[in-house]
Amino acid sequence: MNQTTSGWINGFIGVLVFSGSLPATRLAVMDFDPLFLTVCRAAIAGVLAAALLICFRQQRPVRNEVFPLALVALCVVVGFPLLTGLALQYVTTAHAIIYVGLLPLSTAIFGVLRGGERPKPVFWVLSALGSCLVAGFALANGAASSPLGDGLMLASIIACGYGYAEGARLSRRLGGWQVISWALLISLPLMLVIAFCTMPPSWESIRVSSYLSLGYVSLFSMLIGFVFWYRGLAQGGIAAVGQLQLLQPFFGLLLSALVLHESVGWPVFVVNLGVVLCVAFAKRFASK
Repeated sequence: MNQTTSGWINGFIGVLVFSGSLPATRLAVMDFDPLFLTVCRAAIAGVLAAALLICFRQQRPVRNEVFPLALVALCVVVGFPLLTGLALQYVTTAHAIIYVGLLPLSTAIFGVLRGGERPKPVFWVLSALGSCLVAGFALANGAASSPLGDGLMLASIIACGYGYAEGARLSRRLGGWQVISWALLISLPLMLVIAFCTMPPSWESIRVSSYLSLGYVSLFSMLIGFVFWYRGLAQGGIAAVGQLQLLQPFFGLLLSALVLHESVGWPVFVVNLGVVLCVAFAKRFASK
């Protein structure tokens, strides 16, 4: 198996893992404050990451890698989870998931700015077309229902796109799981303090589903998913593999229908077919 194929496989696994993030977050914010959920999931994942780094005796990042790792932590450990958690107080999961379809374009742009990639012009046309399909679907289903919720989701997409591109660039030197582990470790002291200060006054009323959701976003969304995702971006190219995120909204919508019982109509599958075609053709025109 060549490196490019391996990159697409790892990226696809990462997308599958991340697809459960927003449905799980939606369940968790029913009982947990979004700020507590953000810092708690980061703290739990940070403790696990520290154990991994110690067990495998990883060398510390060099000085010029610390600041980029801190930016990764700010964007994907704090920024995206917090902004989406806040947004989900104003919009449904199905509504928020649609905005994730804009992530490939955001990731590709930052891949050019930070990763030095130069996709062909046709790639940008296909990437924009896929994003327009997703954004158009959102608008057709009431994207203006909550300007604050939509604004928070757009801000989360910008932060996440930068964090993905910066993390993928670092993964070429440090490795995929090492990047997210060091980013989590850097943020761990602050996350522990804030988690302690914002913890619920009572744990008795918190439902089992919220605890399970917290476990999912801590272990899978915050750590395991990034292991595959950063490896995939580093191997297959940030802009190219990033197009797989166009599929994430539809996996997430299916999970929302199954877990949260939110309605998902047939137009979802029509738009999904168009998105799949955009991803397939974009792969041909994205140079690493």
